Amino acid sequence: MKRQQAFIDNGCKFQKGGLHTHTTRSDGVGSPADVLKFAHEHGYDFISLTDHQIYNFENFAPETGILIVPGMEHSNILEYGHGFRCFHTVCIGPSKEDGNGFDHDEKIPGTNFQNSEAYQPWLDDAHEKKNLTILCHPEWSNTSAKYFETQKGNFAMEIWNSGCALAEDCDADAAYWDEILGQGKIIYGVATDDSHVFDHLCKGWVMVKAEKNLNSILAALEKGEFYSSCGPEIYDFYIDGDKAVIDCSPVSRARLHSDMHPNQVRVDENGNITHAEFTLDHWAGPYDFVRVSIIDKDGKQAWTNPIFLDGREG
Repeated sequence: MKRQQAFIDNGCKFQKGGLHTHTTRSDGVGSPADVLKFAHEHGYDFISLTDHQIYNFENFAPETGILIVPGMEHSNILEYGHGFRCFHTVCIGPSKEDGNGFDHDEKIPGTNFQNSEAYQPWLDDAHEKKNLTILCHPEWSNTSAKYFETQKGNFAMEIWNSGCALAEDCDADAAYWDEILGQGKIIYGVATDDSHVFDHLCKGWVMVKAEKNLNSILAALEKGEFYSSCGPEIYDFYIDGDKAVIDCSPVSRARLHSDMHPNQVRVDENGNITHAEFTLDHWAGPYDFVRVSIIDKDGKQAWTNPIFLDGREG
């Protein structure tokens, strides 16, 4: 039996958190304190205030008990003038005491590198500063996989972005993720809010199997010990012999995804699926990896991270 990392018992419970959020420190409408209070009221255990081009360490509402993950969002414009294409990267990192190379309130200029290869040194520098990086909203950015597939070091990419999904009907269901995974690259999927307005806040999050402290959460994220959700809960995801199995809160659909294989779907329009099994003995041949997404009767989704079957360790 092989279990996805988030569901291996490590003595920790799931921590709910947001990895991409904006405030009045850049172009959000809510003050940092009000955003933190709102997130706390919606059950978030941790959040990163990732305002554009300015790094944050500060907890603006310590009375809530919410944990701050240091971070920011960096913008790189590939094309602008005759069209728009970009890389936006969320950076999250440890405390200054644990080696974060950015400073609080540091203003990091945007860049105009014209391809992934030219942008890579900027990413490398962020990683050297002990930050984890997330590729943001690829559909909104008009950057399909061919534009970012050579980037190295991103631990995750956004597979749901509330701001884009709710306002512009994009970045709502793991665009391009399977294409990157199918190339043999290990990259995890995160649901985020990217909230600039309160209507988009607390609509997409990660559930991280960790202790409620910064280093534990960052380590679990880097190792894929989490799942993403807009509502449904996932209790287990594992391989048992020639079957992939998921246990979850009641949903209407459960879908098995992989590269080079058609999806397998289990459907109950009444929304009573809590356990689903999928065969791995497929006419298209062996799977390199599998992941599952679920959709409840209200249309809210959740996503596992992949289990690799081809010798990779995620």
